[in-house]
Amino acid sequence: MNDLWDPGQYRHFGDHRTRPLRDLLARLPRLTGRPRVADLGCGPGAPTRLLAQHLPGAVITGYDSSPAMLAEAAAYAGDTPGGGSVDFARADLAAWAPEPRTYRLILSNAALQWVPDHAARFPRWIAALEPGGVLAFQVPGNFGAPSHTLMRELAADGPWRDRLAGVLRTGDPVDTPAGYYAALAGLGCAVDAWETTYLHRLEGEDPVLDWVMGTGLRPVLAALEDAPQARVDFLFAYRDALRAAYPPEPDGSTLFPFRRIFVVAVAP
Repeated sequence: MNDLWDPGQYRHFGDHRTRPLRDLLARLPRLTGRPRVADLGCGPGAPTRLLAQHLPGAVITGYDSSPAMLAEAAAYAGDTPGGGSVDFARADLAAWAPEPRTYRLILSNAALQWVPDHAARFPRWIAALEPGGVLAFQVPGNFGAPSHTLMRELAADGPWRDRLAGVLRTGDPVDTPAGYYAALAGLGCAVDAWETTYLHRLEGEDPVLDWVMGTGLRPVLAALEDAPQARVDFLFAYRDALRAAYPPEPDGSTLFPFRRIFVVAVAP
């Protein structure tokens, strides 16, 4: 199977996608000096650049498992104007095992939903923080929204169902804010957890389809890559279902509610 991620597609709606990161960064405690930072699931690099702008003296390493994303991110590597630096490395977040007391901040922007049972990694990640260091992340909490339920229903009911069996997750891959609070408070952290539903106003033809093609639909597209007619048929059927679920507004735009879950945990 080819690399799951298409950086160009992911960049669509970039302002909407980075807004939750900006909101997460606004809630971080003050980090002075040259803190060492891990950006888990850094993607194509632009979010890491935003992180570097927020922490101008930080020494940041962005980690991602996608060669395509890392190739794009390489353009952002190097020294930063504030005396810090940015570099990138390939890593499987499910197996990422940093040394104890290595980082002042471990941050993840919309990536942990792809790591099964990611809360089980929290003890190791908290141990990798300096005393008073921070674990901060945001994950989508919209797996019960029509954009996802329609995808799962269609995958299970069509001529492609055998090819797509097991491709999409059936359970919710993220916890609730209260669940994350309990897990991290149990490790001695001071935890701030909350959720926000953004009402994105999207422009263009079939913008919700365009959005999910850069994220949640990628496993389906990859699984049908060698069956081009089935791929086209699935996309047309899914497009029609999305049009009914997210009809255009009178001005031609489309409103796309999107729930996000945020956590900022300060290590003891």
